[in-house]
Amino acid sequence: MDASPPLLRYRNREIRESDLTEIRTVLADKPELGRSEVARLLCDVWDWRQTNGRPAEQGCRDLLLRLEERKLIALPERRRIPRGGTKHPLLPPDLIPIAWLPVRGATSLKSLEVRPTTPEERSGVRLFLQRYHYLGYQAPIGEHLFHAAFLEGELVALLAWAAAAAHVPAREQYLGWEEKMRRGSLHLITNNIRYLVMPWVRVPHLASKVLALSLRRLRHDWVSAHGHPVLLAETFVDVSRFRGTCYRAANWKYLGMTAGRAKRGNQFLHGGTPKALFVYELHRHARKLLRGSGRPASEVAQGASLGEV
Repeated sequence: MDASPPLLRYRNREIRESDLTEIRTVLADKPELGRSEVARLLCDVWDWRQTNGRPAEQGCRDLLLRLEERKLIALPERRRIPRGGTKHPLLPPDLIPIAWLPVRGATSLKSLEVRPTTPEERSGVRLFLQRYHYLGYQAPIGEHLFHAAFLEGELVALLAWAAAAAHVPAREQYLGWEEKMRRGSLHLITNNIRYLVMPWVRVPHLASKVLALSLRRLRHDWVSAHGHPVLLAETFVDVSRFRGTCYRAANWKYLGMTAGRAKRGNQFLHGGTPKALFVYELHRHARKLLRGSGRPASEVAQGASLGEV
């Protein structure tokens, strides 16, 4: 076992010199592999898996990029998109609003439905977020889930749920977390990284209702997708643009403002926009369970998925 000091810690995994040697060997021995194939192979070599048992390919790809930025490895060139190809495939028909007509007025919300998107709808989700969300689209790293909301059969909103932010002092204080607790239970928190109500939709109270329906089924959908529940939802609201009204209306709890650090590549720099942190407990004993009560995180997740109190 390599007893050398870790060069960096990534997603609770310590990277040492022996790991770098292994990566460099794979890159040298298999120059025909693309970046995704290298990540897939390393996941097999390291037996690096998500909590649901699937290979942690997205996390491994991100790790490789971080190592390359530090000039510790040299990755193969990115494979180009073929000429005439498209980065975003055509929208699936069931995600195209009929005739792009505006949805306005006191429309009844009784027909409102929120459900997970299907793999066939992913290209449509990507294109809508890229086109209409002020932050655009960025592929989530690690476990994630997309919800779509339909009103009278027409798409009205999209939500993206992904891995929690790694370090949030206000959240850690709220949960009573020590460092060991954070490492063991971070995967039981999800971050609402994108929320888009379509710009042609003007329906009173729609945003908070969609959010509430998404939260109501989030734990069940996360178990179906990733094999474990989530106990807490978090989100960061840019108060220079929004007031967080729909989160407040859906009973999210405001925990305070972030320090305002902006991410540039894989570095965090001061000078970013401070954001309001909101959280929502998805289990009536979420904080107790997230502290672990002295039990391993795997047991906590299992108990929460069974409705344990």
